[in-house]
Amino acid sequence: MISTPIKVAIYVRVSTEEQAEHGYSIEAQLETLRDYCKLYGKEVFEEYVDAGISGKSIEGRYALQQLLKDAESNLFEEVLVWRLNRLARNSLDLLTTIEQLKSWNVTFRSFTENFETETPTGKLTLQMMSAIGEFERNTIVENVKMGMKQRAKTGKHNGKLPLGYRSVNDPSTPSDRANVIIIESEAEIVLRIFKLCSTGRGLKSIANELNHAGYKTKTGNTFSTSAIKEILNNPFYNGKIRYNRYVNWSDKRRRGKNTQPIIVEGQHEAIVTNDLWNKVQFLIQKRSITPSRIFDGEFLLTGLIRCPQCGAAMVASRTKSKSKSGEIKNHLYYSCGAFRNKGSSVCSANSIRKQEAEEEVMNRLARVLSEDRILKAIVDKINHRLSTRTIPLQSELEHIRSQLEQAVSRKQKYLDLFELGNVDKSFFTGRMQEIQDDLIKFQAEKSKLELELNEDNSSPVVFEQVRELIHGLHRVLTTASFEQRKTLLHLFIKRISLNTSKKIETIELSFDESVDSYFSDSPVAIAAGDSPQRKQARMQEKFEITI
Repeated sequence: MISTPIKVAIYVRVSTEEQAEHGYSIEAQLETLRDYCKLYGKEVFEEYVDAGISGKSIEGRYALQQLLKDAESNLFEEVLVWRLNRLARNSLDLLTTIEQLKSWNVTFRSFTENFETETPTGKLTLQMMSAIGEFERNTIVENVKMGMKQRAKTGKHNGKLPLGYRSVNDPSTPSDRANVIIIESEAEIVLRIFKLCSTGRGLKSIANELNHAGYKTKTGNTFSTSAIKEILNNPFYNGKIRYNRYVNWSDKRRRGKNTQPIIVEGQHEAIVTNDLWNKVQFLIQKRSITPSRIFDGEFLLTGLIRCPQCGAAMVASRTKSKSKSGEIKNHLYYSCGAFRNKGSSVCSANSIRKQEAEEEVMNRLARVLSEDRILKAIVDKINHRLSTRTIPLQSELEHIRSQLEQAVSRKQKYLDLFELGNVDKSFFTGRMQEIQDDLIKFQAEKSKLELELNEDNSSPVVFEQVRELIHGLHRVLTTASFEQRKTLLHLFIKRISLNTSKKIETIELSFDESVDSYFSDSPVAIAAGDSPQRKQARMQEKFEITI
C-alpha cells in the first residue's frame, strides 16, 4: 500500500537588514527547504513568504497570518522553517504559535535545529532555544541602545534630524560621523516659530500664520499645534542633544515618558539663542499651569462626525453670546478638528450644533434599530456587496502577480548577462538591488491581498442574528449612562458624514465581535433585558451598514 506523502507548508522570512548583512535570502531558504522535502518524500503544499519583515511580532506578516488560517483549516500537516527565529524572535510568540499549530494537529519543524518538538526533551530544547534566541535579540537591542546612548553623551545626534538641519558626510571621517549643518530656509521657519511664541502667540495662532504663508513641516505637511509644540520643546534648536526621552517606546509610546532624559551640549550649531530659548520655555511653563477651558455639556459624537470640506474629525467647540439683559449663553457645536488645530488656511469651522447632530443620529439609529423592514433591506444589500467585493481585489492580485513574475524574469536576465560578462559589475550590483527591493515589495503586497481575499470569503449575514444584535444595542442605548452610550457608539459607528449644507448625510456602522461582547456581557445590557438566546447568538462575521 502506497502511503500518502505529508503535506508541508514552508514558511520563510527575512528582514531587509538580515538580507543585506547576513545573506539570509528568501531564495536560499526556499531552495534549502524544498530540497529537504524532496529528500524525505514530503509534498510542498504552499510556500508562505514574508519578505523585508521583522520577526518582532506577527503584525504586518500577512503570509504568516495566512499560514495560521490554513493550518486551522487542516490544509497541511507540517510547518517547516529554516531556523526557529524565522517564525518568531520573541520567545512567548514562538511558543504560543507552536502550541496553536499543535492544537490543530500540525507538526512544527526547523531545518537547522532538527529535533522533535512533541517529546518532553524536544519541548525543553525548544524552550531553551527560543529563550536563547530572544536573549540574543535583546542583547543586540541593548548593545545598540548603549552605542546610541554613548553617542548622545558625546553630543552626537541619533535618528532623524528635525526641521532646520541635515547631515552631510565628511570624506575625511567614517560615514557614521556625518556632520550636522543648518538648512537656512528651514532655520528661518524655526526662528519665526520661536519669535512668535516669545511675543505671546498661541500654538494655533502660530500654526495658522505658517500655513497661510505656505510653509511645510520636514515631512511636507501643514503645521499643526502638536508640530509647533514639538519644535518649541526640542532643545536641539538650542544646541543641545536630548536622548532617552521615552522609555520602551515600542510598547508604551508617550506613556513611557522619561522624567530624566539625557540632555548635553551638542556638536551642532544652535538656531535659537539662549535668551530666546529661555524666554519661550518660561512662557510655556507659565501656560501649562493655566486651567484648561471646560466645556459645558457631554459630547457623544466627538471624533465620529467628519468635516464635509476636508474629512477631518469634528471636535467639541463653544461660542458665547450676550443677551440684552446681560446674560451670557454658551452655544455648543461640533467643529472641524483641522480648523481648530491648524487654522483657516487648512479648512473652515463647518460647525454643526451639538443638539441638532446628536438628535439626528439618535433618531436615525432608533428608526433602523426598531424596524425589521428597514433592517431586512440593509442586510440584503450587505449580502449583495459581500458576493461582489472580491472582484477588484482579485484583479489587483493578478496585477501584482504579473509584476512579481516580471521582476523575477528581469533578475534572471541580468544574472545571465553577468555570467556572460556582458554587463559592468557596479551596474549589475545596483540593478540587482533595485530588482530585489521590487521583489520584496511585490511579495508583501501579494501576501496582503491573498490574506484579504481569504478573509472576504465569508458567509452571508444572517438576518435573525443581526436583528438580535441590533435590538440588544437599542435596549442598551436607551438605558445606559452617558459614558457607556458614548463608548458603545464609538464601537459601532465608523463615520458620520455631513453634506455641503452641514446636515448629517450618512452614518456608517460597523459591527464585529467587540461590539457584540461589549453589550452582551455588560451589566447594563443584562439589566436592559438581554436574553440568554442573544448571548448564544454571538457574532460570526463582521458586517457594515450605511444609514
